Amino acid sequence: MDSTTATAELGWTIYPALGWEEVSGYDENMNTIRTYQVCNVFDNNQNNWVRTKYIRRRGAQRIHVEMKFSVRDCSSIPSVPGSCKETFNLYYYETDSDTANKVSPAWMENPWIKVDTIAADESFSQVDLGGRVMKINREVRSFGPVSRQGFYLAFQDYGSCMSLIAVRVFYRKCPRVVENGAVFPETLSGAESTSLVAARGVCVPNGEEVDVPIKLYCNGDGEWMVPIGRCMCKAGHEAVENGTVCRACGSGFFKPSQGDHQCLQCPINSRITNEGATNCVCRNGYYRTDSDPPLMPCTTIPSAPQSVISIVNETSLRLEWSAPRDGGGREDVVYNIICKSCGGGRGGCTRCGDNVQFVPRQLGLTETRVHITLIN
Repeated sequence: MDSTTATAELGWTIYPALGWEEVSGYDENMNTIRTYQVCNVFDNNQNNWVRTKYIRRRGAQRIHVEMKFSVRDCSSIPSVPGSCKETFNLYYYETDSDTANKVSPAWMENPWIKVDTIAADESFSQVDLGGRVMKINREVRSFGPVSRQGFYLAFQDYGSCMSLIAVRVFYRKCPRVVENGAVFPETLSGAESTSLVAARGVCVPNGEEVDVPIKLYCNGDGEWMVPIGRCMCKAGHEAVENGTVCRACGSGFFKPSQGDHQCLQCPINSRITNEGATNCVCRNGYYRTDSDPPLMPCTTIPSAPQSVISIVNETSLRLEWSAPRDGGGREDVVYNIICKSCGGGRGGCTRCGDNVQFVPRQLGLTETRVHITLIN
């Protein structure tokens, strides 16, 4: 509720009839507003009330009230009695429906709940009035917890000369936010100024929880604090727009694992088959071994070994060769020896038996030589 936005009479309820009066006034920027004034300082035992219209709570647990007002300095009023005040009281009354009338709730503390006595930091005098100097005070008070559907506010004057220039009623909330890769909903602050209200986060689309639970806390000032847990973009997706979106890796890019890192360009001789790729597949004629990392380029088959030399010595054979002219793009070329026994008959060749020994070994050779011996 903001009284300064009213385009017609506020229509608040006053008690008694000769107490507060609604008049047109001006704010500090000289904009026309509706105000309430009272100045019965020459009469003792003042008890003047003005009650707002019904204000719906809208789920808030703690209510804040901002008041702008001006107060006449009692010492500047000639022949004023000692009962003159420079303060007023703020009250609230909770109810589930708009049922108040001119006599109910009763104009007294209990059923009304007192929030505070409001004092002016600055008061004005007749001299200020002559110079058209406005000394406007601004005070904010809060109360809670509140649990009914709505409430009324009341302002009690007990002998001041003042003008209630503006009243704004509000609650604090933490806005919807994306933090640590998770979406946290709009969350109302708690019932106390020191309250921390926990909000559970949900990972943004294509994000995955890393630490759980994912929480943020909304403090009494409507500010997020104390983040716990986080989400990261899953494999095939990268964080963009300051971590608020997990976007699928585009054409020619991939991301093999969950994390904050960006998509990587496909290695040489590889490609993706769809957006959001977690790896790049080798092009036709190119390959990877099972132990090759995803970032390694795809390679092709090496050419044949060169300059093969064989030296036969009765029951042994020594083979030597040079590395292939083209390694296919790899540095880890190894050699296997295939041994077959071919007789003179029609039976063809068969693999050598266990009586053939290879030094240093038959398979996975890294050197370009081997010594083969037939054991009787």
